[in-house]
Amino acid sequence: MSRAPEAPEETSDVVIVGGGASGLSLAHHLAATGSSTITLVEAPDGPRRPPERTWCYWERGAGDFAEAVSASWSRLRVHGTDGRTITVDPAPLRYRMLRSTAFEQLVHARLARSPSARVLRATADTVHDTAGGAEVRCTTSDGRTLTLRARQVFDSRPLRSLPPARTQLMQHFRGWFVRTDADRFDPAVADLMDFRVPQPRHGLAFGYTLPLAPDRALVEYTEFSRAPLTTTAYEAALAHYCRAILGLGAFTVESAEQGVIPMTDARFARRTGPAVFRIGTAGGATRPSTGYTFAAVQRQSRAIAAALGDGRPSVPAPHGRRALAMDAVLLRALDTGRIDGPDFFTGLFRRIPPERLLRFLDGDTSLGEEWGIGLRTPVGPMLRTALELPFLPRRFQPAPRTGENHR
Repeated sequence: MSRAPEAPEETSDVVIVGGGASGLSLAHHLAATGSSTITLVEAPDGPRRPPERTWCYWERGAGDFAEAVSASWSRLRVHGTDGRTITVDPAPLRYRMLRSTAFEQLVHARLARSPSARVLRATADTVHDTAGGAEVRCTTSDGRTLTLRARQVFDSRPLRSLPPARTQLMQHFRGWFVRTDADRFDPAVADLMDFRVPQPRHGLAFGYTLPLAPDRALVEYTEFSRAPLTTTAYEAALAHYCRAILGLGAFTVESAEQGVIPMTDARFARRTGPAVFRIGTAGGATRPSTGYTFAAVQRQSRAIAAALGDGRPSVPAPHGRRALAMDAVLLRALDTGRIDGPDFFTGLFRRIPPERLLRFLDGDTSLGEEWGIGLRTPVGPMLRTALELPFLPRRFQPAPRTGENHR
C-alpha cells in the first residue's frame, strides 16, 4: 500500500495569516524594513473572504497610506440628546477613512515591489509551533495542500471564543452609503456621535455620518449593548435617522455594511507558543471603550517590525495598562447604568481640548493628562465601579462574529 505524498513545504522568516487590516499592516511595515522574508496568507475569493469594510482613524501629517484614503475631515461634531451641537477642530489631527479594497491594493502593490515579500492566496487550516519555529498548513485555491515553515508566525484570524471577562458589550452597527437628490452634507465635518436617536433600555445608541461629497455619505446606526439587532431592526433605525433626524429628503442607498466589534475587559493572549503570535483584534488591538482598532494596529505593527529588525521576536501590547484599566471601569459603569452614556461622551467633547481628547481615546496621553480628564467625568460612579472591579469574577460569554469590521 503506497503512502500519500507529503505536502510540499516552503520556508520564509515570517508568515502572516490573514489579509485584513492587521495582516496587511504588518506585512507593509516588515517589507519596508527589508530585514525579513515574508509570506502573507490571504483567503482565496469565495465565502471565506470578507466583504469590503471601512476603517477610520485619526493621525497627524500625511501618514503611511495617504494614497488609499477615500475621505478625511478637519472638524468633528457631536450632537447631544438635547439637540445641542459640539463642533471641534482637533488640529493637527485629521479623521480619515480607508476602504479595505483600496488599502489592500496599495499594500499589495508595495509588497510586489519588495523582493522579500509575497502574497499567497490560500486557506490556513492549522498553525502550530515546531522545533525552531512554527508552521502553517494551508489549502490553496486549487485544492493543493501546502506547508509553510517560518521562524515566526503572526496570526490575525478571529478567535472562536473570547477570553473570560468581567464586562462584555458589543459595538454593533449597520451603515448605508447614501446618495441624496440635493446637497445635504458638509464634506469638512464628520458626525462622530449623534445621540438624537431613540436610546435603548440598556447601553446607548448614536448616529454616525461621514460625508464623502455634498450629496454622498456613509450614514450608520450604532449601539453599545449586550446583543446585536436583526437586520430589519437596523434598517428601521437607519430609515428613521436619515428621514426624521437628518432630514435627507429623497435618497438612494448605494451599498450597505454591517458589523460587530467586541468591547470587553478580557485579557487577550498575544503569544500562543514560542513562535506563534496573535495580532489585530485577536491579540487585543481593539480599544475596549471605543472599538477603534486601526491606529493601534499601526503602532503595534511598527513595533513588531522594529523588534524583528533588532533580532527580538516580540509583540508589544497594543494598549497600555492604564488605558485598559480606565476602559474596564468605563465599560462596567456603562453596563450597570451608573453613568448615562450619551451625557458621558458629550461631556468629554464639551470639557476637554479636542486634540488631547483624541490622543486620550488612542491611549497616547500622560498620567497627568489622564488625571485631569478623569476629574471631568462622573467621579462618584466611576470611583465606586473602580473599587468593585477587583472582586468581580471573569466569565466566558458568547463571542460576537467580529472580523475587522470598522474603526
